Amino acid sequence: MYAVIETGGKQYRVEVGTELEVELLDVAAGETMTFERVLLVADGETAAIGRPVVENASVAATILGRDRGPKLISFKYRPKARRRVKKGHRQELTLLRISDIVLDGHSAAADVAKADEARKRDRAKLEEAAKRQAAADAELAAKLAAEAEKAAPAKPAKAGKATETKAAKATETKAAKADAPKAKGAAKATPAKAAPAKAAKPAAKAAKPAAKTTKKKGS
Repeated sequence: MYAVIETGGKQYRVEVGTELEVELLDVAAGETMTFERVLLVADGETAAIGRPVVENASVAATILGRDRGPKLISFKYRPKARRRVKKGHRQELTLLRISDIVLDGHSAAADVAKADEARKRDRAKLEEAAKRQAAADAELAAKLAAEAEKAAPAKPAKAGKATETKAAKATETKAAKADAPKAKGAAKATPAKAAPAKAAKPAAKAAKPAAKTTKKKGS
């Protein structure tokens, strides 16, 4: 809901919570005042237009303080008459905040308060949902961590068995390599023992020609 009010010969479009500066009013800071000259009130798709003002309509405002506007320069002169007049002016202003707009007993401030409460409820619901989700996530993370801790000790045992089997294989291969030279040495030694038997065969062959020679001589 918004309204158009008139004060100080000027018109202002205002809503609940609007802060504006108007020409000086004879009201102290902190007090409240009511504007009776309401030219228009609009609420959604409906609007009440005043001729010249809207009946049963009023706008309440809270006075915040006073201020002074920017300096305005007024300069007048008359040519060929040596007349020059320069003046400066700073308008005294009243700062106010619109607190309520009322039309036929319907208050805009009440609507704003209801909307604020609804937003607060929605925000509280969202925060609660976020907290529940965070708690559920934390519980799930703890559960997964516990399962991981339970499954973690089984892996090192398997690794230990594998290392044991690898160590056993390594020792077997080392023992086989250590025994291999001995076997080779034994294999080489056995032919050396048989060597004299082979050497005896040539001696027997050499004895046969000697017998033949003796036969020739006797004949």
